Amino acid sequence: MREWAANTSARLNAGVEAVIAVLMALLVLDVWLGVVDRYFFHWQLPWPEILARYLMIWAAMLAVSSGIARRDHIGLTAAIMRVPLRFRKVLLIGIDVCILALFLYVFWYGIGFAAGGAKRQAMIFGISLQPFYAAIPAAAALASIQTVLASIRDSGTHLDVPPFQEEPA
Repeated sequence: MREWAANTSARLNAGVEAVIAVLMALLVLDVWLGVVDRYFFHWQLPWPEILARYLMIWAAMLAVSSGIARRDHIGLTAAIMRVPLRFRKVLLIGIDVCILALFLYVFWYGIGFAAGGAKRQAMIFGISLQPFYAAIPAAAALASIQTVLASIRDSGTHLDVPPFQEEPA
């Protein structure tokens, strides 16, 4: 089960990172176009700044699940390492459960947020804001899935054992 979770998490993360790379490339091109427009051609394009904002939001929100998959997110490592080894596993699993609860909460309320975006329109693009607002529930869903997969994969053992402590028998 742990191997399946590790493989599934890695494959999902590779796909998400590929999407993030495309979004970041589009963001760089969009910002570059805005700079060229402003300082050289003076076209006064109204959309590069707004598009950059939404590309950045999508890329940043999707990157959350990548951080979870790699366990690169902010943690309380210094405090957790002070907990005796026999209690640390339970604490780390408890933290994963709390993180999962948070992302499920964000997903649930993010659906309503995205639905509310359907009623709003981007003046410059003339389209609904729903695709842009959907970054919240989509990222929360991916983060929830990666939290479950990482929790199964690591089973509360993802922090290295300090050299002065030994694994329990």
